[in-house]
Formats: sequence, structure tokens, C-alpha cells
Amino acid sequence: MQSRFLSAFEALPPTLQTALAPLLDDPDFQAVLSADQVNLLLQQTGMEADALALALLPLAAACAVATVSHFNVGAIARGVSGNWYFGANMEFVGAPMQQTVHAEQSAITHAWLRGERQIETITVNYTPCGHCRQFMNELNSGTAIRISLPQRAVSTLADYLPDAFGPRDLAITTFLMDEVDHGYVAAGDALVQAAVAAANASHAPYSQSHAGVALLTETGKIVAGRYAENAAFNPSFPPLQAALVLLNMQGGNVHQIKKAVLAEAENATLSQFAATQATLQTFGCRELLQVTLNKA
Repeated sequence: MQSRFLSAFEALPPTLQTALAPLLDDPDFQAVLSADQVNLLLQQTGMEADALALALLPLAAACAVATVSHFNVGAIARGVSGNWYFGANMEFVGAPMQQTVHAEQSAITHAWLRGERQIETITVNYTPCGHCRQFMNELNSGTAIRISLPQRAVSTLADYLPDAFGPRDLAITTFLMDEVDHGYVAAGDALVQAAVAAANASHAPYSQSHAGVALLTETGKIVAGRYAENAAFNPSFPPLQAALVLLNMQGGNVHQIKKAVLAEAENATLSQFAATQATLQTFGCRELLQVTLNKA
């Protein structure tokens, strides 16, 4: 079991510990539960889904990198596929506050990067802030997404964000987590191809500034993240942060990053380069290659 989970695991009810132990002891556990695993946990514990997700929140929060606030927030995104995806806040010493990852963003992005097509419920251990409520409003789930919090009745995003402003107000018809392929051609090594593939699935309906980032770690692992724009602009999620979410959920850390590639269109309305470069440098990574997206 990864050391970060030990304290949280030991505080769980014995029945849940017994059911979870084989999953957490798997060296390939990457902070996601398949639909089959969720169903098995429900059967073995006798819990219903909302209660189980709430009980698992301490494990999600254990993934937090709260180096500034020292305040761990955990979230679980429950997809329509039945899979559950952990998420946690991430903060970066030396980088601006704007580079922070919120737990809800982490869980949703984690699900998106693993191919989930819609989120049914977000379970989180603290009330979603306004930033996260607006971020969630970009999803194809819309304001119908369920929000589950400890010691509260389950509500919807519509309850937390009344009179919401979102993509539908701007005549956008493709929402975050909808399947897309922007048609860019990947040419180059595996790291470049991963960045281009990420850009192909990015969500940028307002600026059309599609972008993807791929990271190479010291162990030779490649993780990639996509840009996710928001109707309110500020809650847009950079591709680097998306890649960092996946790296964290897989048990890696930002100081393992050896090299990075940013793929974006030439002369795009927006560029991720300066922010990506500056953030990577705070981690000690100074090798960032910028490649131009091209279509056949």
C-alpha cells in the first residue's frame, strides 16, 4: 500500500478495511476504482453508494499536496460508467496561487483523462467554492450533477449555483467531457505524440486555443494533460495542471519531471507556454519543448 494512504486507511471501519485492503495493496493502484470494484465494495460492506463514497474521502484527501495551506481536500468523481476517480487539492511552493488545483477539478480531470464521458456525482469533504461550482458548470452533466457532502442531504449543482451562467448561454454545443477530436497530426517521439494527442481532445470552444502537455518522469513514465476552458474564463484549467493531476494520482510527484512538451497552435489567441515554463521551473524542470499543432 502506498504510504500516503496508511493513516487514512487505519482510521476506516474494520469492515471497509478488509474489503479495501486487496485493492490498495495492488502496486498498480492509481486512485481509481472500477465499476466492478465499487460493486464488490458495496456488497462486502453492505453500504449504499453515497455512504461508501463519503467513507472513502479520507483516502482521496490523503492524495493532497497542500504545501501552502496544509489543508487537505479530497473529492471523488463518480462516472456514469460506474467508475470512481479520486481527486485532491494540489499547491506548489514558488508558483502563483493561480496555479493551484482544487480537489473537484482534480477528480473531474482525473476522470476525463481516463476516458470517462460524464460525471454523475461529485463527493467532496468540504463545500465546493465558487470557482469549483463554475468549473463544474462547464461539464456535459450541467447543473444536474449531484453533489454529496458529509452530514448533508445530496443536492445538485443547480442548488449550489442558482441562476448559473455557462456554455449554454454562449451557444456552445460541445461541453467538457464530450468526446472530441480536433484532427491534429502527431509527428515526433512518444512524448511529442502524447502532447498532440492530448491537444486533440482538449476543450477550448471560446478561444479555439487547443493545447496539450506531456511530461516525462525520471522513471521513464509519460503522463499527459489537456486544456479545459470555461465560460467564465478564469476557472479554465491549464493542460500542465491536468497532467500534474494524473501524475499525482499515479503516485508520482512534480520533482520527478525530467522533460515536458507543450503542443499548441501557432499564433493562437491564447498561449500556455509562459505559464507552463514558469511553473515547471519551480519544480526544477527546465526542459520544455514547444511544438506547433498541424492538421493533415
